[in-house]
Amino acid sequence: MGAAPARGPGASREGQTVGGGQARRAYIGSFTQGGGPGIVTTAFDADTGALTVLGVTDAVPDPSYLALSPDGATLYAVSETPDGAVAAFRTAGDAVRPIGAPVPVRGAGPTHLAVHDGHVHTANYGSGSVTSVPVAADGSLAPAPAGVLEHKGSGPDPARQEGPHAHQVLPDPGGRWLLSVDLGTDSVRVCEPGPTGLTVRHEVALRPGTGPRHLAFHPGGRVAYVLNELTPTLTVCSWNPADGTLDPLAETPVLPAEPDGDAYPSEVVVAPDGRFLWTATRGVDVISVFALDAEGTGARLTASVACGGAWPRDLAIDPSGRFLYAANEHSGDVTWFTLDAETGLPSRAGAIDVPAASCVVFG
Repeated sequence: MGAAPARGPGASREGQTVGGGQARRAYIGSFTQGGGPGIVTTAFDADTGALTVLGVTDAVPDPSYLALSPDGATLYAVSETPDGAVAAFRTAGDAVRPIGAPVPVRGAGPTHLAVHDGHVHTANYGSGSVTSVPVAADGSLAPAPAGVLEHKGSGPDPARQEGPHAHQVLPDPGGRWLLSVDLGTDSVRVCEPGPTGLTVRHEVALRPGTGPRHLAFHPGGRVAYVLNELTPTLTVCSWNPADGTLDPLAETPVLPAEPDGDAYPSEVVVAPDGRFLWTATRGVDVISVFALDAEGTGARLTASVACGGAWPRDLAIDPSGRFLYAANEHSGDVTWFTLDAETGLPSRAGAIDVPAASCVVFG
């Protein structure tokens, strides 16, 4: 994870000034064990893309990934610890406030979560499982999970794939299915949610040793992109929402040349209009730009630019599709970029200091 910078969250950086546009909210997660402040609430300027820190809470350790309720009134956070938990927070005010106690997920190292079908689902990397915790009408969490789906299997890399490692869980665009991306088993599980948790309907095998980490859908709803961590590649898949089938079509490098050292892709995001796709890769610390064809099945690498810091753990795009954000864990900052409407090329616009930053989500 690396040593966190000594500076505190929101320290002055180039490009931080907020413009005159209407401010919205963005929330930043961080690793408290790496010196991070916890959950940072910021004002997001829709005209400039700038973030300004409003408040911080360290109510749970290592809130490495965050997700909002559909109405934006509740923020959920994993606690990426060996015991593993998920917590709920009210978003009103300049700092989020806990709702009840964190709920144990009966899994180790939850690293991602999704709000779907009346539950918060967590992907538990350490134990290779997905936990489903019911959500009450007021946004609070039930005191115990409704169910835990245990993944099984392994991959050819003995150091990273000795067993299952669920790294992401997310709903498909139509909301019928929940997909779980597993780095340890080189597969994506397509699940059907129910009152007692998830039932696997399909398990889709990817190339052995690729280590799938995260997945993103094309806005047309018929194509999905799986970003692989153990090989710096992107797997383009067709998606059939009617029966929940995911079919790999092609695998393409996310870097313009073979890397000399470490290169671990972390996140993939797609433009709201479906014309571009961006990936982040740690080690080489770059953001790669892909141009997509009209159907979304053709992805062409067009550029690679510096991420603005070190170890970009997460990428996020604002709701308008004009700004891209990199949460740079080891340099301890969130850097934002303006996106060229014709080329998709990111241009650095500013940054704020957030030690051990891990994710950004928009309210």
